[in-house]
Amino acid sequence: MAGLFITFEGPEGAGKSTQIQRLAEALIRRNFRVCQTREPGGTLLGERIRGLLLDEGTHTICAEAEAYLHTAARAQHVHELIRPALERGEIVLCDRFLDSTLAYQGGGRQLPIDELQNLQRLATAGIEPTMKFLLDLPVETGLRRRSQGTGGSNRMDNEDVAFHRRVRACYLSMVEANSGAWRVIEATLPEEVVARQVLAEVEPLLGQFERSSVAGTMEQIR
Repeated sequence: MAGLFITFEGPEGAGKSTQIQRLAEALIRRNFRVCQTREPGGTLLGERIRGLLLDEGTHTICAEAEAYLHTAARAQHVHELIRPALERGEIVLCDRFLDSTLAYQGGGRQLPIDELQNLQRLATAGIEPTMKFLLDLPVETGLRRRSQGTGGSNRMDNEDVAFHRRVRACYLSMVEANSGAWRVIEATLPEEVVARQVLAEVEPLLGQFERSSVAGTMEQIR
């Protein structure tokens, strides 16, 4: 693939959306073509599934159904948006990807991780992130940010603290198992400090990208 695929993961309230926006703006100023997207979402089907999964009015969803819904949205996302953008040589910035399913449905819901991984291999068709960020912070801090923010709460915010602690612990165990794939950023730092650290980690990829790809024209963020 000609493009770069960078994913952002983390517990609730870690500031992923904010940091993706800041990185996208920095890259666009340098005339890189950027595709900014999210999971679940990114496509018409994905956004409809997102509504089902996150709406506080949704009736109880069993853990297995939740995992399949996330994975269905991801399969469509990869097929319709992510793979084509990478083939066009764009830098894809994604708010959550398959590691969220492992952390939330595996760690949080306690479904078997190996079975979830097999399911993700089918959905992603071999697409893997070039770089993965974990924006990490204590669970209580993240939930407090969410409750005090302007974005409103969703169904996942309403899970108990023990659930969110299992999610964070699963993320940290994935980092420990494959540290070379991850860049861990302390998300309690000021927003501008986090943004500088993220850009500094991405910089080496940009140098390789500039050498191996034709510079793209500026593209409006989706």
